[in-house]
Amino acid sequence: MKKQLFTFVFAVLSQLMYAQTYTPTTANLESRKVFEDMRFGMFIHWGPFSIPGSGEWVMNQRNITVKNYTRLEDFFNPISFDAAKYVSTAKSAGMKYITLITRHHDGFSMWDTKYSDFNIMHTPYKKDIVKLIADECHKQGIKLVLYYSLLDWRRDDYSYWTGNTGQGTGRTVHGDWNNYIKFMKNQLTELLTNYGEIEGIWFDGYWDQVKKGTKEPQVDWHTAEIYTLIHKLQPKCLVGNNHHSTPLPGEDFQMFEKDLPGGNTTGFGGAAASSLPLETCETMNDSWGFNITDTKYKSVPSLIHYMVNAAGYNANFLLNIGPMPNGAIQPEFIDTLKNVGQWMKANGATIYGTRGNLIPQQSWGTVTMKNKTIYVHILKPVGNKPVYIPNITQKVLTAMLFGNKHKVRYEQQNGGVTLYLDDVVPDKIDTIIQLEI
Repeated sequence: MKKQLFTFVFAVLSQLMYAQTYTPTTANLESRKVFEDMRFGMFIHWGPFSIPGSGEWVMNQRNITVKNYTRLEDFFNPISFDAAKYVSTAKSAGMKYITLITRHHDGFSMWDTKYSDFNIMHTPYKKDIVKLIADECHKQGIKLVLYYSLLDWRRDDYSYWTGNTGQGTGRTVHGDWNNYIKFMKNQLTELLTNYGEIEGIWFDGYWDQVKKGTKEPQVDWHTAEIYTLIHKLQPKCLVGNNHHSTPLPGEDFQMFEKDLPGGNTTGFGGAAASSLPLETCETMNDSWGFNITDTKYKSVPSLIHYMVNAAGYNANFLLNIGPMPNGAIQPEFIDTLKNVGQWMKANGATIYGTRGNLIPQQSWGTVTMKNKTIYVHILKPVGNKPVYIPNITQKVLTAMLFGNKHKVRYEQQNGGVTLYLDDVVPDKIDTIIQLEI
């Protein structure tokens, strides 16, 4: 008991010391700015879990044993995968970065790793997916973020007996937790050494070891060591952790899952937005991984509204695709991305490089800002009623519809601006009015 208490106290003290010593490098701070400027990215959930066609949590939900799940390795042969098409599809949609699943909770590694036999090179495909995507991203000028699961439903050295998931996968051996930490460090070193410049590491699964009813972890994740290793290998690389809580020391951006910053409509949120760069991720239907029965596709206007509102909250929008087992992207996703891309081509200037939180979210929409230009996004019909924008104290010089020279009548008073829309024809998706201050 004394030894366990000492270990826990030492871990806490180590985190406190790290909190006092972590100072982002100039390169890291510049990378944060670049990250915020991009505003729109593609999330890719894909792996052997795609084969059953029931989402990425199928191993846990169906209590598939390690022995039986490992058989999926022999069936994963994505002959229709085309890295160039993935990246060009993202670019055409107006996306500036890709976040790729390298290892999900099922423990399968999508690259040629020396530290696990359960990897892409042991499938019939035998090609390094991470390398193919990384090379194409570098070629086409798209930034690459790598998703990495902290939890593992397959390994014995993962502390599964204290975890909240993966209890039915047939493991009986209580392995060495420190060996698992070493394993993760080795894999992260591979990812940050062999694949060129990586924009960020996107951690997930920290919540699996949180004591129920609290936000306190019941294991020592060694985050100080892991984050230091990442920043040492690539100082520009940003660290984020989807733990649904206040950012930990050493993290460079804060993410929100299926919710706008600070929201908790899905049960994954609740944490207040920090001063770090922000990101919110969302699916095109209800599933992250390929789900053959999920046809609840979100409309193009609703996804554009999500992205605009995210920018209004000063957050990036990471939109997910769950490719099919053969490596092809669902045609429904392709069509949606094409239409979003057309909107971004016409209106992306009101999103890219902007900053939000200029005003609170309004019933009619939101506001983004870049330099001395304010973009008023009217997302909900208001008819011919005036729209009031609070907290605009700088003198407004002009107001006009974005994309043309049609002037909009306005009045500046009471610390805000009133826009009169009598002669404005509303857009079906987003009526954007540009203010110069």
